[in-house]
Amino acid sequence: MAFDIPRNQILPVDVVDVRLDPEPHPFERDNAEAIAANWAAEKALKPAMFDGTVVLLSELAYAENRLTGHCHAVRFSTFMLWRKLKPISSAEHSFAHAMLISSDNALVAIRMGAHTVNAGKVYFAAGSFEPEDFRDGLVDLDYNMAREVREETGLELGEARGEERCYALSGDTGTAIVRCYHLAETADEVAARIERFVAGDPDPEIEGPVIIRGMGDLPDNLMPHMRPLVEWHFSKG
Repeated sequence: MAFDIPRNQILPVDVVDVRLDPEPHPFERDNAEAIAANWAAEKALKPAMFDGTVVLLSELAYAENRLTGHCHAVRFSTFMLWRKLKPISSAEHSFAHAMLISSDNALVAIRMGAHTVNAGKVYFAAGSFEPEDFRDGLVDLDYNMAREVREETGLELGEARGEERCYALSGDTGTAIVRCYHLAETADEVAARIERFVAGDPDPEIEGPVIIRGMGDLPDNLMPHMRPLVEWHFSKG
């Protein structure tokens, strides 16, 4: 199967069948020395980084509104080398995006903190899948999205109306799986809640919220995959 998914298209997804394989990822298994050397260099630049556990895909396919794939738990240091070398034919990244839509139809994103790997970058609150995001070996998108949004913004997705259907946007090296969440508050009200949360967090992951009100309102340092998602949202009216 490897990676058999249309690229640079927003695809409707009704079923996500991505499973955690207990075997080591081939990329991690075959690059131990390079991973260690790169991690030493990365830590010298950002000493606060922690070599925790994330997952990398070894397979992903799309057919009939269904995503099917396998991933493996890897060290964050492995992910960092993959990120530097991508594209890699044996490994890709996938993550879930909760697209927060305010009552006045704006999008509420976040800007990452200066101490993070994606310092200053703007995207919807999200993070890599971790082993805790899997139930009986199957990825739980809603759990991952709720966890990441809560950790970064203090918002509870249970208070929003999530759309049933997901969408996927796949680039050469990664796939974002998106679910739209509609909030009862205006963008300014949501942003104020996030700002209060960040101010009270002793170690915030994000710099703060970013409101996007249209294609003429794109922030600086917007991650490349975000532009087509933003355009897609506002094209729907």
